[in-house]
Amino acid sequence: MESLLSKINELTEEYGGQWGINHTKRLLKLISIIGEELQYNHEAVTIAAYLHDWGGYAKWAKPEINHAIRSRQVAEEFLTEIGCENYLMELVSECIECHHSATGDNSIEAILLSDADALDFLGTVGVLRDFSKNPKNLRKAYETVVNRRDNLQKRLLLQKSQELAKTRINSMDQVLCSFEEETFGYF
Repeated sequence: MESLLSKINELTEEYGGQWGINHTKRLLKLISIIGEELQYNHEAVTIAAYLHDWGGYAKWAKPEINHAIRSRQVAEEFLTEIGCENYLMELVSECIECHHSATGDNSIEAILLSDADALDFLGTVGVLRDFSKNPKNLRKAYETVVNRRDNLQKRLLLQKSQELAKTRINSMDQVLCSFEEETFGYF
């Protein structure tokens, strides 16, 4: 497992850059917090966290395919190449495909990854992330942040995730309020 994670870590950083590897590290930390009292397959969730966005990286992205579906395809190819056991590949694949859409019908592993991914778009990190993507269109960045703030919390399934979201949304609101005040609404 250790050599596999080392290889996946290396490839995530190579193809996803600092964004990809740091997003993964944040997800793993969030999963450890929200999954603290839950029984789940740590190996599957860890592998899925590293691989969940690979289909969105330039090397593998296909604009006509949703990045979650594409990431599942890329992950399955990679895991097949390294001889991953079927039960583990199936669980990792489910986590990846559902990382924006898990429901109560999904495995706890898929729910953990989906909740963590949503949480990483909330809070100060969520605000800064969207503003950094749109440095010359602050109106678009602002609207994206507000949309995420208003909609992502509805996606969260775990009680602990919902509690953490409240704190993160409060942080978002404070940042947005300061931004509105300091720009006098001209952005």
